[in-house]
Amino acid sequence: MGLRDYLSIARRHWWIFLVSLGFALAVAVVINVRTPPVYASAVTFFFTNPSTLSADLYPASMFSQGRLNSYAAVLTSDRITVPLAGTPGLRLTAQEIAERITVETVPNTVMLRVAVEDRSPARAQLLATALVPRFQAVISALESTNEKGQPVVRVEVVAGPRLEDDPVAPRPLNNLAMAAMVGLVVGAALVVAREVTDSAVRTVDTLQTLVSAPVLARVPVDARAPTGTGPFISDNDSPRAEALRQLRANLQYADGDRPVQVIAVTSAVEKEGRSATACSLGLLFAEAGRRVLVVDAELRRPRLAAFLGRENAAGLSTILSGGASVDQALQPWGAGLWLLSAGHSPPNPSELLSSPRMAEVIEELRGRFDIIIVDCPPLLAVTDGAIIAARSDGALLVVRSRKTKNAQVTTAARALRAVDARVLGCVLNMVPAKSGDVFPQFERYAGGSAAVSGEAPGNAPAATRRARFWHRSWAPCPRAVG
Repeated sequence: MGLRDYLSIARRHWWIFLVSLGFALAVAVVINVRTPPVYASAVTFFFTNPSTLSADLYPASMFSQGRLNSYAAVLTSDRITVPLAGTPGLRLTAQEIAERITVETVPNTVMLRVAVEDRSPARAQLLATALVPRFQAVISALESTNEKGQPVVRVEVVAGPRLEDDPVAPRPLNNLAMAAMVGLVVGAALVVAREVTDSAVRTVDTLQTLVSAPVLARVPVDARAPTGTGPFISDNDSPRAEALRQLRANLQYADGDRPVQVIAVTSAVEKEGRSATACSLGLLFAEAGRRVLVVDAELRRPRLAAFLGRENAAGLSTILSGGASVDQALQPWGAGLWLLSAGHSPPNPSELLSSPRMAEVIEELRGRFDIIIVDCPPLLAVTDGAIIAARSDGALLVVRSRKTKNAQVTTAARALRAVDARVLGCVLNMVPAKSGDVFPQFERYAGGSAAVSGEAPGNAPAATRRARFWHRSWAPCPRAVG
């Protein structure tokens, strides 16, 4: 993966970074608000050896540096804290005093920096002031004197005790910066975990690899298309309409040696936009001047009659059971387009679809129509879709972007090849409009064309735009199709 791929992943999961960062900053704000301020009084000690000989200065300095850690430990020992606990006004135990003293050695020197922290600034200053003479007395008592009666080490105060103006805790800016860093790191970890565990199909390359068949079109989501009842017709200037035109063109020239007449439109699972794709594809072929029949082979859950606003009383199941003829079941929808609905749901749909009568019906319809589009059930749910695909000239596998799993697509492709069905290609459906470069380019091109004609894109009423795209579909059509 390159930098562009990582940026694409980050852009796709921006909300995870935002939530993680917001949560971390909220925690930091709570900590800043709820943490009582702590003040510090600092004092710096300098250790020297009172030797008068210049030759003894360097050994004395090395001696003092070597004992700095010991002096730091003395500052929190009982020799210091127990007497300080009796200081008037402190009201602290020896353990509490030791917890408030922080010692830091200054590198490459013989100095100790001591900070006394407390929620009360007055008590911090009082404790630091009382600490200085006590520490000097303890060091003088611990270090033996030399031959001249002088102490080996002398403790001098070079700075302080001085109370800091601002509290040392909490530090709002530091906490917010730390929270922002932690939030981004946690967000990145969540995004990586989501990418690793997410097996949904997202790209054309992934889909083409899983099915070992070309991806004939990427169909974007059209927010302007109807969502309640059909037909699901997109505007003439929408990226979805152009993507469906691309699908129509690719199907027409899929294989010159083996022309496609009967197309089985199926999917791995339900709710992938299979029926809407079949309807739109039929309308597009009819607009191109072809005699098109849309067949609803979903005998268990028929939908096309409701999509196209036609009756479902008599249909494919009625023909297969001998209750009606083909002429009686066909319903014209518009110029060049007919519908063969599913009819009433039979108790044995798989047996009817695999019967010799189904093969006879398909052969009869071949002689009447240029293109026959069959809406099939999902392959992973029932075997009906594979049965129809085997009797068609080719199958079109519809896959919903970011929803259908890789394993589901692989299983569906395996089911088609198990019945020796010809896979024409795939359709990556319901692709987010901003997930690629093709859709914005089409919108800019279409927008430029509209501007030249004097009409801004999208200003025309939706009914007018659809009427331009589907003007052929509303012309009256005779019932006779033979």
